[in-house]
Amino acid sequence: MAYDEPGRVFPTELPGLSAAADLGDPGHGESGRDRIGVHLIWEALLLVGLVALVVLLARADVDAVRGERLRVLLVDVVALGLLALAVGLSLRTAAVNLAVGPVAVAAALHLAEQGDRGLREALVPALAVAVLGGLVLALAVTVLHVPGWAASLAAAAAVVVWIERRTAPVSVQGDHDVRRVAFHLFAGFAAVAVLGGLFAAIRAVRRTVGRFRAVGDPARRRGVAAALVTATALVASTVLALLAGVLLAANGTGPVAPEPGLDRTVLAVGMALLGGTSAYGRRGGIFGTLLAVSLVAVVLALATTEGQPLNRWTVGAAALAVGLMVTRLVETFGRPRPTAGEAAEPVPAGDGTISSGWSLTRPGRTDSWTPALPTPTTETPRDPWDAPHWETGPNRWDDRDR
Repeated sequence: MAYDEPGRVFPTELPGLSAAADLGDPGHGESGRDRIGVHLIWEALLLVGLVALVVLLARADVDAVRGERLRVLLVDVVALGLLALAVGLSLRTAAVNLAVGPVAVAAALHLAEQGDRGLREALVPALAVAVLGGLVLALAVTVLHVPGWAASLAAAAAVVVWIERRTAPVSVQGDHDVRRVAFHLFAGFAAVAVLGGLFAAIRAVRRTVGRFRAVGDPARRRGVAAALVTATALVASTVLALLAGVLLAANGTGPVAPEPGLDRTVLAVGMALLGGTSAYGRRGGIFGTLLAVSLVAVVLALATTEGQPLNRWTVGAAALAVGLMVTRLVETFGRPRPTAGEAAEPVPAGDGTISSGWSLTRPGRTDSWTPALPTPTTETPRDPWDAPHWETGPNRWDDRDR
């Protein structure tokens, strides 16, 4: 505490920004666990929508949901799902990786160019580069403590520069038929997505993963544990984006176009938010990613079947718009229930109280106050010019004989 004059005390630190108020840290957060009910309700709605779209797709073309075309659709779901998992994992740590789209396109181009050497020989160097790039991105985010979206956008620009060195589409070299294992790939993706959601629903895990989420000043460092978790998530998301690009190239029917891939980033972020992952980090659902990715893949397949293929920008923008509304629902109804005597949310500034610890009172009637000048006594004349203390001699100017 500091004193600048008698009777007035000013705090030297703000209680609202103290270490004990870190809502994202284990032991210093909101009491109780995050509520999952809002996620389950939204995932039920996603399931209903997915079933309806599958029925529409089957009615439009029954061959689209069986045989070879079903295998192609399942591989597309897995490729999109890996991109959504990459974004969702980084979103959970509050450091979204926006470079996943360009990384996927770069991986597809690499497989197309080097695929004739064999899948293993082509993948090992690419995986090494992806891990190294993810580490550089993670160091920029955690050591410099800069926003993940800004650092990953710079990384995306660097990858786009590498992509634009190709002036023409590249045909895939070698035979890489991933459709033979389409059902296995889909089962593996579904298991990873659901088990990951269940694991992240544990209170301790959820808070550990979300430690990088800002509390108070967003530029404030969140500690070594938060940095390690976020760095691991960024490296893993880069590797998942690489694997998604490999599947896109192997499942394609034509050459790989050297496009920037930012539309795939928008689509991936939209699917992650649509599945219930919060844009602020930490909170997310269980089945949401699997259902959202499947729904988007079926929408794209249905539009193509009806002869009106949709642009990825269009689908991504729509998914983002709905996903942002889902984020608001998740943050509103997914936070822990307040305990007895605890406020549901901190009181916002501007209504007589500032949540940082400073307290302002409303102006009101004051019965006692200290005047700046002394109160005149009854002995003092009304006119100060007639007061006796103004004159020490005879009154010359008002002499009547003059």
